[in-house]
Amino acid sequence: MASIVIVGDGPGGLSAALFLAKNGHEVTVFGTDKTAMNYAHLYNYLGIPEIDGTEFQSIARRQVDAFGAKLRDEEVTSVTAEDGFSVSTEAGSVTAEYLILTEGKGPKLARTLGLKEDDTGAIVVDRDYRSSIERLYVVGRSARPHRSQAIISAGAGATAALDILAREAGKDVQDWDTPPEA
Repeated sequence: MASIVIVGDGPGGLSAALFLAKNGHEVTVFGTDKTAMNYAHLYNYLGIPEIDGTEFQSIARRQVDAFGAKLRDEEVTSVTAEDGFSVSTEAGSVTAEYLILTEGKGPKLARTLGLKEDDTGAIVVDRDYRSSIERLYVVGRSARPHRSQAIISAGAGATAALDILAREAGKDVQDWDTPPEA
């Protein structure tokens, strides 16, 4: 079981948390639920005809919590990357083997870690949202500042989570849900 810290509790962070927690990993999500989702009304989220962003956030947070992820209503003040990751808040610090940053369009923590930005201001990541620092992922508006959307961010979080699951399993991983047996 790997330990993963996620900074940011919007669709990208919560999606990653859901995939990782439901697969038995130790997941801590830091966020103060001040995501832009609370100002949205979604009409284009596949599978949901329409939903208020705050209601979406509330449902997503409950879902992630039900699978065992720890939701901490704290703002992260700093991160370091040495023999894993240390994430600090005013209440203390947490260490983890993996870090997923979902900071939105102002990726100050990613910048303090020295992650490269392209000419659009996007943090440079690969197709699995891996950054140049081993075991550090960047998803959401930080990686796509000019083309972000809630469902894209959720997909990016799921992509990063599946990459972590595959790394930990030592092989490709499919995360298929099946209906309960009758």
